[in-house]
Amino acid sequence: MNSDEYREWGKKVIDYSATYLDTIRERVVYPEIKPGYLRHLIPEHAPLEPEPFENILEDVERVIMPGMTHWHHPNFFAYFPTANSYPSILADILSDTLGVVGFSWASSPACTELEIVMMDWLAKAIGLPEHFLSTSEDGGGVIHTAASESTLFTLFVARDNLRMKSKSGQNSHSVCSTTMNVESMVAYGSKLAHSSVERACLLGAVQYRPVGYDDNYSMRGDLLEKAIEADVQMGLTPFYVVATLGTTSCCSFDNLKELGEVCERWGLWLHVDAAYAGSAFICPETRHLMAGIEMAQSFNFNPHKWLQVQFDCSALWIKDRRKLATVFHVDPLYLQHNKQEEAVDFRHWQIPLGRRFRSLKLWFVFRSFGVTGLQKWIRDTMNLADYFASLVVKNEHFELFRPRSMALICFRAKGSNEQNRDLLKSVNDEREIHLVPSEIDDTYFLRLAICSTQTTQKDLDNAFDLILRHFQKL
Repeated sequence: MNSDEYREWGKKVIDYSATYLDTIRERVVYPEIKPGYLRHLIPEHAPLEPEPFENILEDVERVIMPGMTHWHHPNFFAYFPTANSYPSILADILSDTLGVVGFSWASSPACTELEIVMMDWLAKAIGLPEHFLSTSEDGGGVIHTAASESTLFTLFVARDNLRMKSKSGQNSHSVCSTTMNVESMVAYGSKLAHSSVERACLLGAVQYRPVGYDDNYSMRGDLLEKAIEADVQMGLTPFYVVATLGTTSCCSFDNLKELGEVCERWGLWLHVDAAYAGSAFICPETRHLMAGIEMAQSFNFNPHKWLQVQFDCSALWIKDRRKLATVFHVDPLYLQHNKQEEAVDFRHWQIPLGRRFRSLKLWFVFRSFGVTGLQKWIRDTMNLADYFASLVVKNEHFELFRPRSMALICFRAKGSNEQNRDLLKSVNDEREIHLVPSEIDDTYFLRLAICSTQTTQKDLDNAFDLILRHFQKL
């Protein structure tokens, strides 16, 4: 394909993608296929000779679309949203065109420089303390692929900083011994924390201690402190705590202020996982939910969930970037450059070496929507969630599991868990809408998240009518 053909087919691919989003309502939100369906639609071997691009594009409909779950369909209410906007798509096209691998400043100065500034823009937009900004003495931000990467990364940083201080005899950690080993180290998170927290502990070879929650499904300081005290008595070394702002199961919020005070008393690293809900902090009226953020050592959320930025773009800020200096610092000659004493090299701020030019998406989205446009989008989706919650409350057969949180509604039919399981299966089998469930304290419920930019009140009316119809058939 030469440049003229690229222009021709590039325009057709753009037309195809725009038509796909314009007509997505006509598609079935969830596919009716079986595992292995695709193998039978394509040859067993790669072609020896090149094929016309026209054939390739036609096969997207024949091969790919039958197996697509359409996350941007207005009737997709599962999981949490994955953001979608035309400016962000265009930024990704430009990033792919430039094709840089921004592991160091020298490998692409603009890639590093724009990311530094965009992370400051984003931090200011959501109201983070100034010590997280790159212009502060020690802080700064970096774009990761996902919140799970940020959790694993900060766990490694906290773990190895503590071990190095212990070996040097300079550690002030109140429960640390000079004979500490990795297996004795303990990390904490709510029983409702994302599974990636436990997975990070497995990868980090440390113990994981899930902590209970109160009646609002919030991990509190006294519960954390009791867990710490019990582990210390067993000769273990607490070192790392994940506070979740917006749990996956029900979008509950841990008490960050109380947890921060406990972490400060015991000298533990406090990491904040706000993967979904963090986008909402661009609206000042939501920021009370992160009271105590000044005590966190690191903070992460995913603009690619709710802030109109395409996947992948997960924002992580570190309070003290000096703690990265030795943990991830490997400096072979072929990666060195003559500006590294002055510039940031983001390869030391992440687990992979390679990195895409992701900050272009933030730049394009901020400039295309403005902060006020992004605030409107967040508020509009929360209003839609309120509307669906009102439909649940007004119906005698259904109840909210807990009040609407952000743009997530957790609800259930009044009845047994088995009845609700049957209801969800019946609803999803029709494939008109798509939901996923959760279960807390032996109570099974349905989750409805407002995900698509195209979802309207009429869609929610239709969704609830469909759910009610399936309930009446049980």
